[in-house]
This record gives sequence, structure tokens and C-alpha cells, in this order.
Amino acid sequence: MTEDSAGDFAFRYGPSALVTGASSGIGRSFARLLAEAGLDLILVARRLDRLEELAAELRCRHGVGVTVHETDLSDPAAVDRLLGKEATTDIGLLVSNAGFGVKGPFEDGDADTLASMLAVNCQAPTRLAHALVPRLRRRGRGGVVFTSSVEGLLGCPYSAAYSATKAYVNALGEALWGELTPAGIDVLTLCPGATDTEAPRLQGIDPATLRHLMDPDDVARGALENLNNGPIYVPSEHYRAQFDTLVTMPRRQALAAMAASLRV
Repeated sequence: MTEDSAGDFAFRYGPSALVTGASSGIGRSFARLLAEAGLDLILVARRLDRLEELAAELRCRHGVGVTVHETDLSDPAAVDRLLGKEATTDIGLLVSNAGFGVKGPFEDGDADTLASMLAVNCQAPTRLAHALVPRLRRRGRGGVVFTSSVEGLLGCPYSAAYSATKAYVNALGEALWGELTPAGIDVLTLCPGATDTEAPRLQGIDPATLRHLMDPDDVARGALENLNNGPIYVPSEHYRAQFDTLVTMPRRQALAAMAASLRV
């Protein structure tokens, strides 16, 4: 960002941004870019040591205020506790980025893990937006970013529950874009494809085997640059073209082709 554009960004979306899932990956990239733009930050994740290390870096490098909250968003009460601590903070931007996924045949997934995924991927963004949208309406400006996935654009075999959670996020983001844009509030649902984060490794995937792998900094930067171009943003040209083709195919044909290519 130029100095002028950073100033405009800070006026529209500042003075403070709340970023969940900020300890690594795309969330950490969002935090660094927002600090560079001059926004104070509220960083949320489960790993306090990583949050504190990032906060120290951003305070030193950019001179912004940074508050960290060690929070497990699978707890239904976590959002209320978090926002209760930030009740007087002027939050102009919500980046609801925390999430995780599991791969493999649906019936092989652990039921408790799937329930936790629903809580983090669906309930937490809903609770965060529900609590913060009234604040944004009172301000008359601001923004919401939901980190979703291209897998939310179509039911993905061998990623059934995860793609279902992301389909929910896409629908939530699109609906809120329609509701909030007239009020001066930008809403963007970010749908990355394969990105060089911890997520592939945690799912048992070697990132070296993934083609068209994106850098998390590029993903986050693209989202912020397109924040007023919602409702959906797919940063990868490859995945944008791939899913544009899939969603225009007869549904049965697209799903059968995906299942055949992913079957293990």
C-alpha cells in the first residue's frame, strides 16, 4: 500500500482490527499487513506463545497497539468472553480466519472432531459477526472478512464435512454482503485453494505434492486489496478457473469426477 492508500484503509477499517486464527498461516499474514497499514490489532488464537511473539514483532516494527487473547473458539462461550473484554474497543474490521479441516472418507472421521470443526468453522464466525455488525452499523463504515475455501463452492468428496462448513461460510458472507453493503460495510468471503500453511501438514498432506500452492502473504494481501469487491474472492487463478468449470457442469458429473480423482 502507498502511504495515501494506507491512510484511507485505516480510516475506513480502523482504528482496530480483530483477527482470529492469527498465530500462523493466513491469519498471521493478515495481522502483519494490517499492522503495516497502521491498524491496532486484537489477535486471537489458541497458542499464546506464538501470539505474544507476533505481537512483540508488530509493536516494534510498526508502532501499533496489539492485544492478544488465548482463545479456543470451539467453546461456544468463547466469543462472548472475548468481546466482553473488548467491549469499548472501536473495531472497524473483523477478520474471521480461524478454522480447520479433516480429509478422508466421511465415516472414518472422529465424531467429536467433526463437532469441534462445526463450532470453529461455522458457529464462531456467526457469533463474531452477530456481535460486531451492530457496532459497524453505528460507525457507518468498516468491514468483515470471512476466510472460507474453494471447497465451499461445491460439495467435495473426501472432504465432506469441511466443505459443508465452508459452504455455510460462503452463504453467510454472501447474505451479509447483500445486507450490509448499503450501510457502508464491506463484506468479503475469501476462498483460497491450496496455501502454504500448517493446514496441509496437519491433514497428512505433504505441501511439496501440491501444485499451484499459494503463499499466505499473497492470499491475505489479495483479500485486503479486494475487500470492497465482494462478495466472493478466489485469489488463485488456477482454482478460480477449475471451480468455474466444475460449478457449470451437471452436478452429478462434477461430483463423480471429483470423487474419482480423490478416491483413496
